[in-house]
Amino acid sequence: MTGVATDTSPIAPEHEVSTLRGYYVLHARIYDLTRWTFLFGRDSIWSHLPADETPRSILEIGCGTGRVLETAARRFPNARIVGVDLSTDMLGVARRKLARFGDRVTLANHAYETPIAGRHGIDGGFDLVVTSYALTMFQEGYAAAIEVAHDDLRPGGRFATADFHDTRWTAFRRWMGVNHVRMEGHLLPTLERTFETETVHLKRAYGGVWRWIEYCGRRPA
Repeated sequence: MTGVATDTSPIAPEHEVSTLRGYYVLHARIYDLTRWTFLFGRDSIWSHLPADETPRSILEIGCGTGRVLETAARRFPNARIVGVDLSTDMLGVARRKLARFGDRVTLANHAYETPIAGRHGIDGGFDLVVTSYALTMFQEGYAAAIEVAHDDLRPGGRFATADFHDTRWTAFRRWMGVNHVRMEGHLLPTLERTFETETVHLKRAYGGVWRWIEYCGRRPA
């Protein structure tokens, strides 16, 4: 079998995802050209894993254009990798980018609402779940997604993320809200309640216009 495998499971109810899907119809075309200017920490996710970490199964939630998945596939050549995203346009970019890795990378087109390890033949749960700049776009659903990620991990498996944290500028917070990003410092408390925290870093962007978070934790064994 050649090319990236595809999970064609049904997408979540249209009223829940249509806004974001519409947003990415345009942004998928320019995403990789523009997001490097403010989506910091995506390349640092791996630095928070133990040096000898060699996960055999990896899930990315909100994998978008596949940038992080591409790094994962190169870094862990023996890993089975799954990326889930609700945007068909973003996944179209990812599919082209990841084609050279064949069917050890699967792209799933649906909202992340229930554990999916079993659906992809990952017995006992994923070794590693990652996400970057997706949870803050889940709005009120972020806590549920974190809980699902916990259940998708094997006991002792790790969860790692880079994402927006907060801003002291009200106008900037409102502008990010227009772009579907919630920036209220709400992720970290939920992550720390859900996982055994191993590393957490809060960093300032552009002189403190906003802060972003790098986090790594484990599902209790």
